[in-house]
Amino acid sequence: MPVIVIFSMEDFIKPNYQSSNNSSSNKGDFRVNEQITTPQVRLILATGENFGIISTREAIRKAADQGLDLVEMAPADIPVCKILDAGKYRYELQKRKAEAKKKQKTVEIKEIKFTPNIGDNDYGVKMRSAKRFLEEGNKVKFTLRFRGREMSYIDLGAEVLNRAKTDLADLAKVEQEPKLDGRQMAMIVAPLK
Repeated sequence: MPVIVIFSMEDFIKPNYQSSNNSSSNKGDFRVNEQITTPQVRLILATGENFGIISTREAIRKAADQGLDLVEMAPADIPVCKILDAGKYRYELQKRKAEAKKKQKTVEIKEIKFTPNIGDNDYGVKMRSAKRFLEEGNKVKFTLRFRGREMSYIDLGAEVLNRAKTDLADLAKVEQEPKLDGRQMAMIVAPLK
């Protein structure tokens, strides 16, 4: 007995879209067209109108009829998909990420090293640098190193760091008080802004 198989035209029609059928161009940001594997999607038309829940295959066909792509906007059991140009959408996402990155401010910790018996001129030069760092929005770590017999004069080192703290009181707040760690005493200050 012969077996009869019935095909519809839909089984032979390949959507005519150009942009992102290959998964190599999709960097994991969103799924496009055949990458959407759920049987149904909630469709948003290119005009922004909510079309409702339809089959994924039908949604891809509607997008292809308009020369656009079906893009998954919000993954879920029934994902929200929108008809739009995937290449243009990817470009806009990259632009938004670049804009957000540009607005980011990275705070660095700049280090200034002292000795317990630092001269006034050296101290002045280092404090000008510290003020410049704080005005740029960076934190400043003051490190005071004790060598040899200087360990018996820890109070002199604490005086130098306290002097720096009072000189920078109008520009910075102390984030870490002077603390002795081995042969070093350190203090971190951050800008007031």
